[in-house]
Amino acid sequence: MERICSQCHAVMGDETQGDWCPACGGALVERKRLDEGPSGAVAEVDHRGIVLPRRHAMGGIITPQ
Repeated sequence: MERICSQCHAVMGDETQGDWCPACGGALVERKRLDEGPSGAVAEVDHRGIVLPRRHAMGGIITPQ
């Protein structure tokens, strides 16, 4: 399970503590973890504990569909 903000939909890292989103103050809820992709790349987490979007090797952001 992963934790996600119910308001801004930011995904929190595993080490993030608390019940509130550090970006917007929304409540955190748990959902089924989305797979990391075929490469098994480790997710990049920013200083607030929010998981950043994956980036494509040629540039740009990969968004889930």
